Amino acid sequence: MELPFLNWLYTAVAWVITQIHAGYSTFIPSSSGLNWALTIITLTVLMRLLIFPLFMKQMRSSRKMQELAPKVQELRKKYKNDKQRMNQEVMRLYQEGGANPLGGCLPIVAQFPIFISMFTVLRAIAEDRAVFGMTKELVNSARAAHVIGAPLAAKFFDSAEVIRSLGAQPLMTKIVLACFVAISSCTTFLTVRQSVKRSVAQMPDNPMAQQQKILMYISPLFAVFSLNFQLGLILYWVTTNLWTLGQQHWFYSRHPMPVVDEKGNITTPEPTNGIFTKLVGKPKAAPQPEPEPAPKIVRQQPTRQPRSKRTGSKKS
Repeated sequence: MELPFLNWLYTAVAWVITQIHAGYSTFIPSSSGLNWALTIITLTVLMRLLIFPLFMKQMRSSRKMQELAPKVQELRKKYKNDKQRMNQEVMRLYQEGGANPLGGCLPIVAQFPIFISMFTVLRAIAEDRAVFGMTKELVNSARAAHVIGAPLAAKFFDSAEVIRSLGAQPLMTKIVLACFVAISSCTTFLTVRQSVKRSVAQMPDNPMAQQQKILMYISPLFAVFSLNFQLGLILYWVTTNLWTLGQQHWFYSRHPMPVVDEKGNITTPEPTNGIFTKLVGKPKAAPQPEPEPAPKIVRQQPTRQPRSKRTGSKKS
């Protein structure tokens, strides 16, 4: 179902796709599956770079929440019999500490309109409709593109006749689609697992820890719903998951979780040797200014006074 008030966004996404595809068409055939795969991947990367500041804001908020975790635990114990008061005190602590518990939703909310727009534009291509500023030539080019033998506009539950009309074999198409959905499910699980492990280590007494672990195993099942999506949209989703997994790993390896000792003192460990750290090297530490030399102390030797001026002396 197309939302009329988002037509401007559909048109914008279609225009970006058109420009990226035209750029790759200068050295790759326009109807090539490689051309369209690179077009979708490039669009995904551009979108993720656009919301990268939101990701950094989310991670900074998460780090502040980690630093406030010991105080949150104290409030949970103090007001364990009064949940309303406990929630009020926890929210007040977050506000005073500059932490936003909803900060993790920002990247998801920001990319959701793009996902809806991609879904709408790719569905229009699959239905052979040249809308949102797309030309008939561009639509035909996308419908003729095959990625590893599967049409870009095909869905897993399409009938054999529909898939054959796109110039592909039904069995091969379903195998390719199932493989991409499996990759999407696996990357979703790894991304959630990475986040849950850090959250549980941060707050082992969190009553929501068990629910988070359950979510970790349930979340990959949502990827099964993507069997109703076109291959182009599944490719977009796989690229998004891979980017999120790598981006999260990069941040966690360079910003280890603060450690709280028995006395409540917070220390931050050294960055770990993650995959990206091994590839690009550890971040160079800021040069430390050389300590200023200590001022040289010159002892003033007292001058010897004449015997007549010494205290307590008597003139002979």
